[in-house]
Amino acid sequence: MLKEIVIAIQSYIRAHKFISHHRLWKWILIPGILYAILFCVGIYFFWISSDNAVSWLSHRIGIDRWLHRQSSGILSFFFLMGEIMIRLLLLSFYFSLFKYLFLIIGSPLFAYLSEKTDAILNGKDYPFSWPQVLKDMARGIKLALRNAFWQTVYMITLLILSFIPIVGWMVPLFALFVECYYYGFSMLDYSCERNKLSPAASIEFIGKHKGLAIGNGMVFYLMHWIPFLGWVLAPAYAVVAATISLYHQEKEPAL
Repeated sequence: MLKEIVIAIQSYIRAHKFISHHRLWKWILIPGILYAILFCVGIYFFWISSDNAVSWLSHRIGIDRWLHRQSSGILSFFFLMGEIMIRLLLLSFYFSLFKYLFLIIGSPLFAYLSEKTDAILNGKDYPFSWPQVLKDMARGIKLALRNAFWQTVYMITLLILSFIPIVGWMVPLFALFVECYYYGFSMLDYSCERNKLSPAASIEFIGKHKGLAIGNGMVFYLMHWIPFLGWVLAPAYAVVAATISLYHQEKEPAL
């Protein structure tokens, strides 16, 4: 799996060269700017609502009053760390929902970009077809909802674990890996669909290549540390990189 993670990470470098060489910027910047704007607005409202939610929960349970009576620096530290972990987990959960919404909205463009990348890599020609576009949209929405459901189940489980002192501090790390896998899954599925794999077959195939999915999702999230520019480039770069990673995958046949 480690080798596949490395392949997925290297594919982002190849994706940048590929996009520049074949002048695909218009397919990168238009959805990217829209994504960045929605991301900024979403984060702003999330931060306000999550702050109110954590404060309300703490007051409702009575943790703040109990800590005040205890006057213990150690207890205050543990609960402060727990609050930070809960906030990070809530942020990850919000990001999941936002991600799936954008994947559903942008599925036709992402499917086309993946197809165009594959066509250039393999010298093929995929004629444009509205029925095929609608079929790709339906499949993308179906898998996005399926992944959203299972990721929500995992996130709720992790949220419960986050209330356990010390153990809960590791929860955001596990949540990040879950996030990376499911986002990379969505990017790889465009190639699976193009190769006529059913949703069930796609789930099985990507399950055998978890490294490609995790690596793709890791770089996608790391790009969000670059304000605005990273947010603009991350979605489309992830699509192109996922397609290239399957093309360069060496051990297993690329579909």
